[in-house]
Amino acid sequence: MEIRESILPGIGMKYQMDTASGDRLVVIIHDDGRRELYHFDYEDLEQSISMITLEDQEARQIASIIGGMAYRPKNLESVEMAFNDLIIEWYKIESQYACVGKTIGELDVRQNSGVSIIVVMEDKKTKHINPGPDVVLRAESTVLAVGEREQQKRFKQILMNGSG
Repeated sequence: MEIRESILPGIGMKYQMDTASGDRLVVIIHDDGRRELYHFDYEDLEQSISMITLEDQEARQIASIIGGMAYRPKNLESVEMAFNDLIIEWYKIESQYACVGKTIGELDVRQNSGVSIIVVMEDKKTKHINPGPDVVLRAESTVLAVGEREQQKRFKQILMNGSG
């Protein structure tokens, strides 16, 4: 599927895609976060037959559903096996968590839980990609970790309690 994108000055971005089934979908992402989705007629690919507007949060929820975060189709089990049941989770570090102010190494995250931390984001400008053991976990940071379901549960306990 080819996706064409274009800048809409003063509005945002436009993405147009023609699917394998012959549908045309246009997504406009406005600078204020709104999304507009347009579906076009098979007979006349210039004639919009339906349109929906989503707020930013709604669009993100729909994206996670479409992306398979809520339900994984049975036909994709071979993909799941290829990833050995790995799950990627986002954790927001709350100020009351015992991990606040401790380093990844102090918590011995990989040894105690089995997860691998992929990214620690302190804010929009400060990101630690593939962080080392010396990275400090701070309140309000977001941590992206990969591991199996049981490992993720142990990791959450480490974040909240400061140990497994």
